[in-house]
Amino acid sequence: MVQYQAARLDASFAALSDATRRGVLEQLARAEASVTDLAARFHMTLTGMKKHIQVLERAGLVATEKVGRTRTCRLGAAGLTEEMGWIANYHQRWHARFDALDDVLTELKAKEKIDGPERQ
Repeated sequence: MVQYQAARLDASFAALSDATRRGVLEQLARAEASVTDLAARFHMTLTGMKKHIQVLERAGLVATEKVGRTRTCRLGAAGLTEEMGWIANYHQRWHARFDALDDVLTELKAKEKIDGPERQ
């Protein structure tokens, strides 16, 4: 079984738990943007946006570069590969459980047809 770095997953999922940070990632998927532009787009203070960017940076989801007085943000190199692997693992487990449940229900329906409906 694949081993995941717990700290990395914790940081990523914590970063993704906030709607504003998810919105920032969606925006940065379209184009790089300055912290000032992001703050204006999300109707928040520059300080508030900087805090969101710091959370995304710690998770490796965003990278920033300061040129002069402007800090530009772009998607981080880490991406969500490890997180997608973790989710896929649980996705497969859930599908296996639902498939097993379908088998049980099919067996019960077949048995009901043979035995007839139970009456109390």
